[in-house]
Amino acid sequence: MGNQRINEGVHLDSLANVATICFAHPKQNCFPQAQLKALTKAIETCTKDDSVKVILLKSDPTNAFCAGASFDELLTVQTHKQGKNFFMGFANLINAMRLCSKPIVARIHGKAIGGGVGIVAACDYAIATNFAAVRLSELAIGIGPFVIAPALARKIGSASLASLALQPNEWKTADWALSKGLYAEVHPDFETADSAAIALAKQLATYATEALAELNKTLWADTDHWAELLPKNAEISGRLLLLPETQQTLHQLKSNK
Repeated sequence: MGNQRINEGVHLDSLANVATICFAHPKQNCFPQAQLKALTKAIETCTKDDSVKVILLKSDPTNAFCAGASFDELLTVQTHKQGKNFFMGFANLINAMRLCSKPIVARIHGKAIGGGVGIVAACDYAIATNFAAVRLSELAIGIGPFVIAPALARKIGSASLASLALQPNEWKTADWALSKGLYAEVHPDFETADSAAIALAKQLATYATEALAELNKTLWADTDHWAELLPKNAEISGRLLLLPETQQTLHQLKSNK
């Protein structure tokens, strides 16, 4: 596979059966639609590549891990179709991660918001730093974390999902995320978290390919219905996005920036 740029802001390279995917955006590593599609393509490329046995997912460490969907693009949505298409970016990404036969190890160096938390939940093993607090901000602007909710409920349970979703202005600490199962490990600094993620990816790459694939099937059992569920949830988010109250809140937030 070698070193390649899938699209602006998404890089993919492979070495010794480990594919490393890194995404970056100057606005706190948020995701415009084009970049979501690029990350989805990178995951799908790794799924099809027989030389890849494990994926290491990370983002530019100079910003948050991920600030979720692009706020600027959110403001451009004007129709229900556009709204659904906007949220389908995360739906397609999560489904691609769900269907990936290779374990996905994530290095979470900093804060994750909204859709970024959903990406963490869709990874198979997340290694974080103490700075990697999480927050679901959707309810505060008039929508909800509908597309990412299945991934979060699967990973941390409905009660912990409710605690996140119903407190959209509250940050949950990395230790909270660890205690709920969102993170598998939490380290005191970037260097140790980064080293641990790389070491685990390399170790996983020494295991039998078929065993890894079968284990992934087991870990993701009973999620086939997500192929229909996530698009339905994207439609709900798209509809709520266009409600007058939501639009008013969004434009107030824009004017305060």
